[in-house]
Amino acid sequence: MKCPFSKSRVIAPISALPFAEPRSKITLAMRILIAPDKFKDCLSAIAVANAIADGLRRVDPNVQIDLCPLADGGEGTAEVLVNSLGGEWRETRVTGPLPEMKVTARFGLIENGKTAVMEMASAAGLALLKPQQRNPMYTTTFGVGELLMAAAHAGASQVILGIGGSATIDGGIGCAQACDLPVILQDGEPLSRTEPLTGCDISRVVLIKHGRGSAIEKIKIAVACDVDNPLYGPRGAAHTFGPQKGASAREIEQLDADLRELARRCVKTAEAELPGAGAAGGLGFGMVAFFGATLRPGVQIVLEAVKFTERLRGVDLCITGEGKLDAQTLGGKTVAGVAIAARRAGVPCIALAGLVQKNLQPSDLSLKAAIAVSDPNAPLADSLATALHRLADSAAQLMRDLPRLRKK
Repeated sequence: MKCPFSKSRVIAPISALPFAEPRSKITLAMRILIAPDKFKDCLSAIAVANAIADGLRRVDPNVQIDLCPLADGGEGTAEVLVNSLGGEWRETRVTGPLPEMKVTARFGLIENGKTAVMEMASAAGLALLKPQQRNPMYTTTFGVGELLMAAAHAGASQVILGIGGSATIDGGIGCAQACDLPVILQDGEPLSRTEPLTGCDISRVVLIKHGRGSAIEKIKIAVACDVDNPLYGPRGAAHTFGPQKGASAREIEQLDADLRELARRCVKTAEAELPGAGAAGGLGFGMVAFFGATLRPGVQIVLEAVKFTERLRGVDLCITGEGKLDAQTLGGKTVAGVAIAARRAGVPCIALAGLVQKNLQPSDLSLKAAIAVSDPNAPLADSLATALHRLADSAAQLMRDLPRLRKK
């Protein structure tokens, strides 16, 4: 296949990049840390990392490579952590995004079973629904609560919960219900454990208390977010993510108002304003407000777990990447987190991405260069089908330039 690198969009001339001088005249092999996220709907983070490594080794078989696939709280977070840290998987049947739906979800156990890692998308993800089934008024996070309970029963004392890719906007009320937290409805209406609460039930909830006696009570939960939106308002859960989840304009306004009222009734307005409270349709808010969880950028949780700062020591170059670099990348995505960490360590960082948004400056992301490996004018299907080859070819072309750059 002809190398498409010449058609790639490079924002910042590679010839201008400052690379570390060789460590000695004897040790000339470059040390490169490859730390990408997935290419969404196309390649896993592991596949992306391997493709880049293949391209580099095609040019220099002696290059020293550290493969470090990453995630930011979205889909793939649990897989990255379990694979990187040597965990094991557990499967369980839970309620899906629709109350009448059952799905097989999984969670990982790491650190000798002390910590469970899971993704809400495996129980309540948008990808589990057909387009005609999508409507956050009628979807629930109940299955996420069941997944948390399964981890508790497996003996985990800590949970890392990635909350990207959701089909829900229920403020976490379904999750609280499944975990046996006291959920008080209007007029003292009894709460049925067999009828999961959905987005349209938010207005019925008067109060949710921290669950004394619940199996989840003593578990420490860290919520990994890949966005920094608040619970409600113009950047809130409903307005930002409602359209992609199937909500109409009227439903978006209703959900936004209901989430605002839920925070007020539960006296949790400060929690509603936290960055990431609006993630996963307000599940971020619900986890903090009802479970006492901590809400953190997912990429930071993952970087700490894989000891990323330590792995940067002695590295000449860091290569990261994701499917698309755009304004959202600045809001806590993997590329931004990697680039900032590399800058602090004094390591130049380059991003390989499927597409790069026009006018996006590498310096905005602490990058030395951002390289689009796909032809922006090509049909999406073609770009997806050739992504693996394009990644490897682009990495190979980059590697060909490095010896000349290191002599400068």
